[in-house]
Amino acid sequence: MRRPTIADLAKEAGVSLATADRVLNGRLKVREETARRVQDAAQRIGYHGANAIRARLMADLPERHFALILQKERHPFYQDFAREFQDHAAQVASHRIRVTVRFAQSTLPGELEQMLMSLAGKVDAVAATGLDHHKVTAAVSDLRARGIPTFSLLSDFAQGVRESYVGTNNIKVGRSVGWLISKIALRPGKVAVFIGGHRFHGHELRETGFRSYFREYAPEFDLLSPQVNLETRQLTYEAVTELLERHPDIVGIYCAGGGMEGAIAALRESRKPGDVTLVVNELTPDTREALQDRTLAVVISTPLRQVCQETVALMIQACDQGMTDNPGQRFLPFQIWTPESL
Repeated sequence: MRRPTIADLAKEAGVSLATADRVLNGRLKVREETARRVQDAAQRIGYHGANAIRARLMADLPERHFALILQKERHPFYQDFAREFQDHAAQVASHRIRVTVRFAQSTLPGELEQMLMSLAGKVDAVAATGLDHHKVTAAVSDLRARGIPTFSLLSDFAQGVRESYVGTNNIKVGRSVGWLISKIALRPGKVAVFIGGHRFHGHELRETGFRSYFREYAPEFDLLSPQVNLETRQLTYEAVTELLERHPDIVGIYCAGGGMEGAIAALRESRKPGDVTLVVNELTPDTREALQDRTLAVVISTPLRQVCQETVALMIQACDQGMTDNPGQRFLPFQIWTPESL
């Protein structure tokens, strides 16, 4: 395939050959709008100087250093999350954004506390997923006192201290799952719910919404006591296997957090597709496959691209304009996936 030339670039960008040359070589001042048009055109056609144009455009932009703290480094969902966040930060036209991504190795609040504290004086803003715990709140308060805003993602923490929450409305997620199971289940019966831990605020809200729906609209279903699975595959597998043995009349299971791979494996081993209505969160290779073989009925998915766009924009705003006196929250619409929507 022929390598694109500067003439191809000028034509694609709708500028003269001389203007394209000035943008490429920085010989004379060119309007920023024109330079960006040339840079976008260079990216589209694969022109070899695209990166050099971008570097020149960004040289005079204000620089910000953001930290992103996520869970479970090897899990596809969090890998996608990190990649999406970095990709969006790289596309910001108004600032040069550097991103440091760190992954927690456990769900212990002390670890998240230490990770947050270690960022003091090193970054301009922090976004994180994690537990709601007084140690975490203290760390967020310390960062705030140092002028570093912290944003909670997916599951809220440090309410009143963190700058903003960005994610889905977890009460509505739980109620929606309750509605789905009550409509899809083959008959009324027992329903189980798994949460990652007692300090995951988002999981607790999902469970609350889940229970409130059944209490209000489907009292003929019998909700079992919630089980904590620490978001682990093996613990969830063992717990679901035991549940199915102990409660042969179970008709629905909701994994409000991680560990859904274990529930999928247990159901595949002991029940026919569709016998138990299983609903989980987040679309991954495992949950896609389970939807396709009908082990899974529904996946509730976080709109990662929107979460990253909103979070990066809020982080820039907080750095440029200062932190707000009234910490808020940004609710984004969740997505519903069925076997027929893949």
